[in-house]
Amino acid sequence: MISVIIPSLNEKKALGKCIESLRREPGYIEVIVADGGSVDGTLEVIGNLNDVVLIESPKGRGLQMNQGAGAATGNIYLFLHADTLLEQGWINEIITALEDSVVAGGAFTLAIDSPEWQYRLIEHMVKARCALWKLPYGDQGIFVRRDVFEKIGRYKNIPLMEDVDLIERIKREGRISILPKKAVTSHRRWKKEGWIRATLMNQLIMIMYRLGIDPHILAGLYYR
Repeated sequence: MISVIIPSLNEKKALGKCIESLRREPGYIEVIVADGGSVDGTLEVIGNLNDVVLIESPKGRGLQMNQGAGAATGNIYLFLHADTLLEQGWINEIITALEDSVVAGGAFTLAIDSPEWQYRLIEHMVKARCALWKLPYGDQGIFVRRDVFEKIGRYKNIPLMEDVDLIERIKREGRISILPKKAVTSHRRWKKEGWIRATLMNQLIMIMYRLGIDPHILAGLYYR
């Protein structure tokens, strides 16, 4: 079984759509929402869904996802952002990928929910990064075998780059598979900050991370 773990923080509008999308997928899954202290009505949305497990956690995406994993019963974990919708057929793609014992985990192909041309450019840049370095980010929906996740010590409780850190540690245990099904994520951050600025900031943060800059310092720049 696949346990889908969704970290949330004030995601009332997006979370309902995300869960409804998961429900449309044929196959048995477990949905766990790990909330980091929402005050916008997110908890009320989850409370009305009998088939969703709610975990209340201290704030912090890595910490929330670890808390969610602690309540999960599946042998495969899928960590999914609340503002991301998966293309139908995703369950079979994960199962097929993991039939190869060499594959430890992976992610989906990024798509952005806007028709504007600049988002196609961003998608191509992400596709190139994944092809060259097998380095998906959290907005692509990261899946991993449960035993691998536990072996590598789960997510680190760091305020930024927790997804990159996790992927790098998964790579030590096996191959990363980038699936063709799409993870359609919201363009809201690119729109809010400006797509050029947001894209350049992402690249700058990655370079600084590779240079060994403390993730707490990077988070201060990123969330400023």
